[in-house]
Amino acid sequence: MSERYQKVDMGETGPAAVRTAFANQVLYCRANGAPVTARVVAALGALMAKPASEFARRIADWPGAPLADALPLRAAGGIHALHLAGSAHELAPIYADADDINDAAIVAGVVARHEAALLPWLDGPPQTNEAGRSSNFVAAMLWLADQDLPPRFDCLEIGSSAGINLMIDRYHYDLAGVNVGPRPGVMAFTPDWRGDPPPQHNIGFAGLKGCDVAPVDLTDPAQALRLKAYIWPEHHIRFARMEAAIAAATNEAPQLIHANAADFVAAELARPQAAGVTRVLMHSIVWQYVPADQQARITAAMEAAGARATAERPLAWIALEANRTVHHHELVVRHWPGSGEPVKLAHAHAHGAWVEWLA
Repeated sequence: MSERYQKVDMGETGPAAVRTAFANQVLYCRANGAPVTARVVAALGALMAKPASEFARRIADWPGAPLADALPLRAAGGIHALHLAGSAHELAPIYADADDINDAAIVAGVVARHEAALLPWLDGPPQTNEAGRSSNFVAAMLWLADQDLPPRFDCLEIGSSAGINLMIDRYHYDLAGVNVGPRPGVMAFTPDWRGDPPPQHNIGFAGLKGCDVAPVDLTDPAQALRLKAYIWPEHHIRFARMEAAIAAATNEAPQLIHANAADFVAAELARPQAAGVTRVLMHSIVWQYVPADQQARITAAMEAAGARATAERPLAWIALEANRTVHHHELVVRHWPGSGEPVKLAHAHAHGAWVEWLA
């Protein structure tokens, strides 16, 4: 495997695309402090040389686009779930990052013995809800307030998964000394901030509502375990955050509905908007999973609504998504009235560890 990312069209299909997807995911994990997950993905990729199980054959013969479908993370999530449940003790040395073991042989044996449990993990995209990403949403809202948009926000999130970022009003943020939210908050975030601090404003929330095609109920232990399985095991703080989110959702569930992204956006934009409130569409690490036709519908709906926006009823679009050309994540905002052109505010860690402020 080359130690460089292989450029591939997100929509590319076929066996070569599957191999590239696994190779790129290994490098991505290594570059983002996840060596154990890289080992698991590499071991799964090795199954493709001689796919001897239905699980391996389904991966090798994947009919869709493996990169867009996050196929390596689907498979790795299933392996991690077995480890978390204590169902495959032979995985322990890999998850302990032990040396001098045959990762590929261990994973191949686990697949052979637990294939029935693993196959359903290939049926849907990973759920990678992460509360740390909400620091980017807050920073973007501070910037929007600095552009003279009303600092009270009606937030609409697509790809909300379990709605962890819909509880943004319950968290505290220290963004380079700019403090937002209740103290101490259900969770507190102090990302490593690079560059100038964001502008200081008092912001509030008029509404927080989200959708997902497969919403997760955090209060259901089985569904919560599924979310935990998608957390990279190296990132211990994310497990603590998940437990805090479960407690918060148990106390008061976030407003989360079952819907596809395009239908949700169209319906919510059709609702009356109160004066003095900025309506915001927001999403993080989800756009790549939204089908192209829905992406087009959302973009058209937002631009049409933007054309109708006024200073009293403005519209904004906050996106924290991967730029797969340069292989990092970017915080990009559009707002109306105004040009509606994208403004890149920051580069950011995928899980909220740091923000490089560019605005």
